Amino acid sequence: MPWWRSLRQRRVEPELMDQPELDAAQHDVALTGLSRINAWSGSARILWPEIAALARRLHPASLRVLDVATGGGDVPIRLWKRARRHGLNLQLEGCDRSRVAVAHAQRRAAAVGADVNFAVRDALAEPLPEGFDVVTCSLFLHHLGPAQAVALLRAMRGAARHLLLVNDLRRSTAGWWFACVGTRVLTRSPVVHVDGPRSVAAAFTCAEALALAHDAGLSGATVARRWPFRFQLKWQP
Repeated sequence: MPWWRSLRQRRVEPELMDQPELDAAQHDVALTGLSRINAWSGSARILWPEIAALARRLHPASLRVLDVATGGGDVPIRLWKRARRHGLNLQLEGCDRSRVAVAHAQRRAAAVGADVNFAVRDALAEPLPEGFDVVTCSLFLHHLGPAQAVALLRAMRGAARHLLLVNDLRRSTAGWWFACVGTRVLTRSPVVHVDGPRSVAAAFTCAEALALAHDAGLSGATVARRWPFRFQLKWQP
């Protein structure tokens, strides 16, 4: 049986965007394509309800939010837009190890006047900054092996005062086909066309994600399915 008909086991192949030799212009086009996919699939929409509920419950002057492995920064920028519409004050920051991605995110934020700060930081090699109420991560966990994923969740746990949220792909055969078609409809980037299906094949199931959370010491963490072919991992201290 061809592998794509049964994704019971993770199939991890190198993603083009993870390659240091990737041309900066191609990287930039791929980030734009991923932003379009994130907008359509609602990455910010998935995270928003929990963040908004926390802000209303705590009633702080502002809620500090850190987006780890932010890529092109589209998720925190969209969270900033939602916060403005709902009258909530979020202090948003994003970090990524890629200088190309951070520069892309800074340009996008400046273009729409979004008050979001971005910095170069490797979450797997450097400690995350402290003092954040919420720490989020979208569509990065599937890039990692189990040990790295646990290390990332531990780092996020140490930085999150009130809430940790992970939004990621959920491995399934239907999701793999969905990625094959969707990436070609939503972007012309050949990098995304390759990486989309590879990402689904490398993704964790909900049960696997919950096991990672347990290994990272996230007692009481929950994992719930989200449309389309996503899951959200939630943990509160």
